[in-house]
Amino acid sequence: MKFKLMLLLNLFILFSAKAQESEIQLTIGKFFNAFHQRDSIALKKVCSENLILHSISESEKGAKFSVEKAANFYKSIATIPLSMKFEEKILSYKVQIDGTMAHVWTPYEFYVNDKLSHSGVNSFQLYKENDGWKVVYILDTRRK
Repeated sequence: MKFKLMLLLNLFILFSAKAQESEIQLTIGKFFNAFHQRDSIALKKVCSENLILHSISESEKGAKFSVEKAANFYKSIATIPLSMKFEEKILSYKVQIDGTMAHVWTPYEFYVNDKLSHSGVNSFQLYKENDGWKVVYILDTRRK
């Protein structure tokens, strides 16, 4: 009887964790859908009001760390010319969860007009509000 109870409890925990992971991946998916559609309003819905954005650009000259204000990020997305085709292809997801905090590691390739521009990794930090997961911090690397 104890074995069956432990098995059921473990299965419940496993399914609960997988459901949380799916919700988080869905949030990241919504982020990129809005990004690709140049929809800053939809982006704001999946991000915290206090979103923090950092980037590390790597080149032969070394690494450059930069900070972007959320308002500038949203404005830059909304003003990308419609003539420019761009796509950030997420290669995989690694999700780690602790209660209402999550970390998502997403290697990617970024294409502009169907040509590889750069690649790297996104590191997303999320927290869970009453209405779902919100992105609070993004740190990405960029390599040519």
